Amino acid sequence: MKKAENIIVGISIGDLNGIGSEIVLKTFEDARMLEMCTPVIFANVKTLSFLRKSFESTAPLHGIDKLDQIVIGKINVLNLWREPIQLEYGVNNEIVGEYAIKSFTAATQALKDDLIDVLVTAPINKYNIQSEDFKFPGHTDYLDQELEGNALMLMVSGSLRVGLLTDHIPVNEIATHLTEALIRKKIQTIDECLTQDFSIHKPRIAVLGLNPHAGDGGVIGSEDDKLIRPVIKKMFEEGIMVFGPYPADGFFGNNQYEKFDAVIATYHDQGLIPFKTLSFGNGVNYTAGLNKIRTSPDHGTAYDIAGKDLANYNSFKEAVYLAIDVYKSRNEYAEISKRPLKTKEKHL
Repeated sequence: MKKAENIIVGISIGDLNGIGSEIVLKTFEDARMLEMCTPVIFANVKTLSFLRKSFESTAPLHGIDKLDQIVIGKINVLNLWREPIQLEYGVNNEIVGEYAIKSFTAATQALKDDLIDVLVTAPINKYNIQSEDFKFPGHTDYLDQELEGNALMLMVSGSLRVGLLTDHIPVNEIATHLTEALIRKKIQTIDECLTQDFSIHKPRIAVLGLNPHAGDGGVIGSEDDKLIRPVIKKMFEEGIMVFGPYPADGFFGNNQYEKFDAVIATYHDQGLIPFKTLSFGNGVNYTAGLNKIRTSPDHGTAYDIAGKDLANYNSFKEAVYLAIDVYKSRNEYAEISKRPLKTKEKHL
């Protein structure tokens, strides 16, 4: 077996009434995937076997009851529950949401305990996962609490990487959330991520303006000139290659994003609309800034096509690829960092 197969990819199954199980199974039907990693799906082997038949999938499943039973090179399914679940494709169901969170929290704990190397999460429904025990808007916020570091959503598709200063907050509250400390922290996180996770030396980072035309010199809002621009100037003087703020429409319209290693948008739709327009179906949501690696596809549960064998699994497969690549990059970076260059002694 190839050494790469020892990279253990934990997978939380997501909403079982959505397309999560379909895209997971379709991804690993290709035996070549098992030459890159060993998947461990946190679910139940009988549930997935039933779903596999409904999709006429050829992915062979190997049920295990403990993580020390993982078989390298097989599609392992960790049995988190034994009872049957009533599934109905395309239906928002709170009980199914409970199983999605059971899978996700167990996979996160395994990640914390170094029992898996990386985590790839299938889509969940942000509404049916809410309970007394889980009061988070999504994966990222929970991971930010459970893991070390400062979580930052980074959407990735090839050389296009889009991060966010603010995430899931109402548009009318964006300006009140922007502070010098927040902007500095996000830029620093992106810079460190590009260096250690993507092996980019002295990455170039662009920051988009909050207001139309980046405030147009204060005519359309003062935040860009009074807050964002001064932080960028200070950090550039400190050695980080960060530029902006740029008007978002012209920045993407003129393909300026191609000149940078990452783009930081000030709010969710400002960054996600152009990203998904350019790469939807092939993009990956990467949680940067944490001590552990988590990726996910760039789409949701897609209830409208669930169970119809229509789901495109490219984004999930790209999420697996990216998790593996980042894992390797981090290991290489750690190895280089602990082996300083030796200088030759001068012989007189």
